[in-house]
Amino acid sequence: MDEKKLVELITQEVVRALGGSGTGAPPAPGGPPKFNQDLAKMIDHTLLKPEATLAEVEKLCQEARQYGFWSVCVNTCWVSRCRELLRGSGVKVCCVVGFPLGAMDSRSKAYETREAITNGADEVDMVLNIGALKSKDYETVEKDIRAVVQAARTKTSKVILETGLLTDEEKVIACELCKKAGATFVKTSTGFVKGSAATAEDIALMRRTVGPRMGVKASGGVRSLADAQKMIANGATRLGTSSGVAIVTGGVGKGY
Repeated sequence: MDEKKLVELITQEVVRALGGSGTGAPPAPGGPPKFNQDLAKMIDHTLLKPEATLAEVEKLCQEARQYGFWSVCVNTCWVSRCRELLRGSGVKVCCVVGFPLGAMDSRSKAYETREAITNGADEVDMVLNIGALKSKDYETVEKDIRAVVQAARTKTSKVILETGLLTDEEKVIACELCKKAGATFVKTSTGFVKGSAATAEDIALMRRTVGPRMGVKASGGVRSLADAQKMIANGATRLGTSSGVAIVTGGVGKGY
């Protein structure tokens, strides 16, 4: 079976699951709201704004426990606290590295990665060196990714491409470099660049490039069930969003 057919079969199964088979039972009076459990397991529940408070981080973790999201995604200063708040829940701790610009030295990214993992991070989302990519300095881009992948050791490593700043050719090259450097996922956006929200077209392009074995994460602008289903149908295997609760309960979020 060729890669295209395999990806089609995988996405069809996921979309069928999201159509209702994974939805929780109707709530008892006064109980928790009904929500889509299968979809929740694909969401990195995200809080990355610089002004995030402890109370907001605590709320993020409480929601992740309640709805069974795959992870919370936070800045590295919150990793230890999230690990404590989520202990025993099965929810993972994801953090961002070199965020949001990706323009710092590779050794700094690797150091931040090691510290985050020591503090309890299960997954690391790094920002690609966008300037080096646009300069066609592909060796530097690959080494930058590899430095974080190696620092993450056996942990999941995702590479944020910032697709809104790239041409389609650059997106393809970036995905190929991520594969070569051993990253686990490619990811669309930081959400911090205007006009850089994830698109179904970019997800499809990234999936075609990396094939069926790597993860593809849609982040930025995924705010509703319809948005989520569109991304998954085009090849996304993870969703990064601050609208997770709204998405799994059938609403529309306003955030990242």
